[in-house]
Amino acid sequence: MTITTPGFTLTAETVRRLVAVVGDDAVHLEDADRDQYRDPYWYQGDRTYDSSAVVYPTSTEQVQQIVRIASDAGVPIWTSSQGRNNGYGGPSPRVKGSILLSFRRMDKVLEINRELAYAVVEPGVRWFDLVDALEASGNEDLIVSIPDIGWGSVVGNTLDSGGTYLPYGMDFQAATGMEVVLANGELLRTGMGGVPGNKSWHLYKRGLGPVLDPLFVQSNYGIVTRMGYWLMRRPEAYAPLYLTIPRGDQLEQAVDIIRELRLSGVLRGVPCFYNIVSLAWQFPELGEYLGGKGALSEEQLQELADSSGLGRWGFRAALWGDGPVVEHQLAKITEAWSALEGSRIVHDRTFTKDEWGPFESFTEKVHAGVPTMDMMNAVPDGIGHLAFSPVIPLVGKEVAEFERLASEFIRENLDENLSAGVIVTNERSLIFICNLSLVLDDEAQVRRARDTLKKMVEHFGTLGYGEYRAHIDIMDLASDQFSFGDHSYRRFCEAIKDAVDPKGILSPGRHGIWPAAYRE
Repeated sequence: MTITTPGFTLTAETVRRLVAVVGDDAVHLEDADRDQYRDPYWYQGDRTYDSSAVVYPTSTEQVQQIVRIASDAGVPIWTSSQGRNNGYGGPSPRVKGSILLSFRRMDKVLEINRELAYAVVEPGVRWFDLVDALEASGNEDLIVSIPDIGWGSVVGNTLDSGGTYLPYGMDFQAATGMEVVLANGELLRTGMGGVPGNKSWHLYKRGLGPVLDPLFVQSNYGIVTRMGYWLMRRPEAYAPLYLTIPRGDQLEQAVDIIRELRLSGVLRGVPCFYNIVSLAWQFPELGEYLGGKGALSEEQLQELADSSGLGRWGFRAALWGDGPVVEHQLAKITEAWSALEGSRIVHDRTFTKDEWGPFESFTEKVHAGVPTMDMMNAVPDGIGHLAFSPVIPLVGKEVAEFERLASEFIRENLDENLSAGVIVTNERSLIFICNLSLVLDDEAQVRRARDTLKKMVEHFGTLGYGEYRAHIDIMDLASDQFSFGDHSYRRFCEAIKDAVDPKGILSPGRHGIWPAAYRE
């Protein structure tokens, strides 16, 4: 399939109509203003993924009007909640000249329900904002399943399948009930929200008939303008843990232990583990950041793992619950982990409901639902990243084999060590994130890394591995790997797109889904 992506420009009349809806200060046309909405890890002189305007609505009604104006003008819209999607294209549109709809001014927490432990947020609400709203309203004992970096949007992260780590983060359970602006400007409420006045909209994940909420995740079928998000009561006890995997050849054994702890219900939430190269993102005391500096030998990596005490892999997890339950679960984990020769478990403290903090380490904060920028701040200036991130069975031999293949591929193509982070999204699968570091002032290195990413997507696609999320520059390539039945998955998605957005106005090309006008 060939995709044709013409560039777009805005007429003076279209600009006038946009200004009439949102105000003159909410339509940004100048390069300097629009350049705030570019991925800082992209080539700064390359305008391939450039918007024609950034527009800031403040209400759902304004979004509806903007969609209708874009439809009349035949100019596509690309949405951005906070625009912090660095390494995946940031907020940049897939089609040059799109109107970039920024939700930074739609930043209200619309509801906090203490009794049923949920909140309703607009798309501009950051993790910091939601936690602040809970504290300001006297609901600080309700905690939020958050990602590693707190500056992003609750809605935006969710709609891109971004991981969070508390129990509702498992299989992305926290989001429930959406309000969606469709391509014709109409408003849709998913699930029980389809019944006017229904009180279970944000409580029940299904409705009557097909479940629509997942259709708006990583898609271009509508614009989500509000969403429910489940919260968790502060537990009686909270125990953050760090477990070491001392040697690389123990990865298979460790993964199988993790699986059985998950399946037995001892280990909850979304634990994750990182190899020694990637641990520099969380433990700056390791010294100089390792990304983009050339490959270390096996002996050097093992020496770093031993001298730091962090292990070749570090496993980050937590326990939440009643005190005796947490104590029992910790004992079970300690017993199971003791099978790994030379391993250790770091458990400095169990926090209680009444002694909730202070949290010192990054791990303690994130698994307690306290947003932070610590991981971002640990990365030196001038370093960026890309990622190839397939979903893999939670089976030791499968994970160890992929790690071996990915390590060899990175070394051969970039002369680098694999920098890996692994998110255990449920009891049966994980996302294996292969980070490719970018030395931003070295254009040749950046190009090698970007070329390597494309090669990885294609090469590992032939081996049966598929991305869970893709940079805008490789969305089509990543989609190509889902080729079963002559790409029946993509063709079905295209049929939906053509039905609900026949003009192709909403985010054309997002994750490889193009409207008919672009396909040949």
